[in-house]
Amino acid sequence: MTEGYANQAIQSVLNSQQAYCKFLSANDSGATGGHQSGILISKSAKDMMFTQALGNENILKRTVEIQWQNDLRTESSFTYYSSKNELRITKFGRSFPFLNPEQTGALFVFTRQSADQYSAFFLETEDDIEQFLSAFGIGPTETNHMIDTSAVLPETQERIAIQEFIDTLTVDFPLSDVMSAAARDIQNRVYNHLEYIRTNPDRKIIEWTNTEYALFRAIEHARYGDKISHGFTSVDEFITMANMVLNRRKSRAGKSLEHHLSAIFDGNNIQYTAQSVTEGNKKPDFLFPSQAAYHNATFPTDKLISLAAKTTCKDRWRQVINEADRLRGLPKYLCTLQQGISPAQMDEMQAEDVILVVPRPYIASYPADRRDRIWTVTKFVDYVREVESL
Repeated sequence: MTEGYANQAIQSVLNSQQAYCKFLSANDSGATGGHQSGILISKSAKDMMFTQALGNENILKRTVEIQWQNDLRTESSFTYYSSKNELRITKFGRSFPFLNPEQTGALFVFTRQSADQYSAFFLETEDDIEQFLSAFGIGPTETNHMIDTSAVLPETQERIAIQEFIDTLTVDFPLSDVMSAAARDIQNRVYNHLEYIRTNPDRKIIEWTNTEYALFRAIEHARYGDKISHGFTSVDEFITMANMVLNRRKSRAGKSLEHHLSAIFDGNNIQYTAQSVTEGNKKPDFLFPSQAAYHNATFPTDKLISLAAKTTCKDRWRQVINEADRLRGLPKYLCTLQQGISPAQMDEMQAEDVILVVPRPYIASYPADRRDRIWTVTKFVDYVREVESL
């Protein structure tokens, strides 16, 4: 009944004002057979339950709304028994589906979303419990306390954000531009450093690409995981699915770099046309400052720039040589995520006036005596900005 609630519980904690967790005791769940009123809460959580100090009143009560994991809502009570010096959550209603003996040892997660709005979860499976505790760096003996949300790892936040995106999808796979935009949004929100778009685009390109790959793999697992784990009825069925998966991967990778480069150019106020059309219906990935400028015979040729974007280019770099006839004899720029190309191919590129644009960390994988020919993404962006007088 409760399997799969770890992600929701983690997100609830991250979105909360305050949060608390504890393992349900036998008294909490009713396993002892004795009568107990509600769930016993550590006094460390008193500030998320009562605004006033816990005084000498015999019984102090406060009514709040709690949304439970299956969307059940209850008008429950926070109760402080001064005679026992105990805090409890009480009043769940007769049809309340939780708090039975089988749930002894479940992890109870309680979050305050606003002054009178709370959320609660019962995590029962070992995987859910370990996932939740690991997300906040809590050891099994460190529960029954308030949760320090500042301890959550960025990797955990990224994974939760990816799952949230998947949950919103109404199609098997979103279009490539939607996927890339979602990856940038997730990476920017979790890791911040939006300034890298201008100050370190080499790093931003890699980070966005890595997040998109993680997002894509997560969607693949969500869509095909059960089918793969249950096996196939025939070899043909297996081949059909394998081809579908591989073709989608190739298509995504080819467009991903273009989308992220566009975001870098937009973030630097650079003028460009993506997928522009030149002579003979050729289509360079980017023309700067625009396709209209390229086809304007009076526009200075030395202020025109073309850029191709190819995730890998070992065998396809020659395609960029003739994409823009006006730029023959001038450098053609090729941005790639390829890590390493042979010296002979780099010499061929130089002979054809092709300049590689590679994220800085990847340049170390190229021949040492030819690395000075390679431009970083930062250098290319600065060059275009200079040509466009930005």
